[in-house]
Amino acid sequence: MAHIERRGQGRWRARYRGPDGKERSRTFDRKVDAERFLVTVESDKLRGSWVDPRLGALSLEEWSARWLATLVHVKPKTLAGYESLLRTCVLPMFGSVPLARIEQPAVAAWVAEMRGRGLSASRTRQAYRVLSGMLDSAVQGGYLAKSPCAGIKLPRMVRRDAVILTAGQVDDLAEAASPYGALVYLLAYGGLRWGEAAALRRRRCDLLRGRLEVAEAVSDVNGHLYYGSTKTYERRWVRIPTFLVELLARQLETVPADPEALVFIGLRGGAPSLPELPPGDLGPSRDQRQTAGGTHPPPLAPHLRQSAGGRWGRSGGRPASPGPQGRLHHPEHLRRAVPQPP
Repeated sequence: MAHIERRGQGRWRARYRGPDGKERSRTFDRKVDAERFLVTVESDKLRGSWVDPRLGALSLEEWSARWLATLVHVKPKTLAGYESLLRTCVLPMFGSVPLARIEQPAVAAWVAEMRGRGLSASRTRQAYRVLSGMLDSAVQGGYLAKSPCAGIKLPRMVRRDAVILTAGQVDDLAEAASPYGALVYLLAYGGLRWGEAAALRRRRCDLLRGRLEVAEAVSDVNGHLYYGSTKTYERRWVRIPTFLVELLARQLETVPADPEALVFIGLRGGAPSLPELPPGDLGPSRDQRQTAGGTHPPPLAPHLRQSAGGRWGRSGGRPASPGPQGRLHHPEHLRRAVPQPP
């Protein structure tokens, strides 16, 4: 039974038992404060929202380490992104703060501060999602009664116009990217993501039927290459135009006959690294990419993929005009458009 006892001159100790049966106490300077505390405790116990105060005293930095250790299901690149956001955005503000002391106004002020110092809306929202995910996990684990991230207004994302390259622009890029012209055409007309194209293997090229199986992607995490499932965790078949079939056939003549051989080889010869593209608008300088092993996707890679939404013309299957790039974001459309293997 909860009760209050006097502890010396002007000190009052509130004693109670938690739902786990363990007795706990807290000392106050005034008896009325001890009484109010016990009323709150008993009310929380009845609602099922009582939280052991010792758990809430854990700092966010300590909790972040436990939270990261549970993310065994996320990809290495995603995990590296979370760690970066924690290191640069979340922990500098809340790292030393106990979980139970993180309040909603402080979270709102933190979001506003990030925007105020010039952080993009995208990066701000990503940092918020990391903090929110950690605190939601703390609620589920019984460390918090509720998350202070609820009701936070986030900056709006600004939609930018898609860059749709013309056939002539793609030709110019492919010529500048020699000997990786086939890769540029694959990105522009096959609609593959950069990591999917870089991870394409010989055995997934069904050139007789004019199609490719997209089932794997590669990502560069702190200089290490990780091969795994695609961004959507799904496999799909992609139809490619006739001229690209011919280019890939010639490309396959330059790589080992091993079915697992990568179609595009990077700067380190047979080593599994992403291929190098020319400097300038396509991305970092040649020296920068050599230092990093040629693993950085060029900024134009997404634009090449958007351009793949164009219609195929009759001349060698090349697109006659650009089309809506939005279709490329829906793998189910590609699955409907491309016949599946028997």
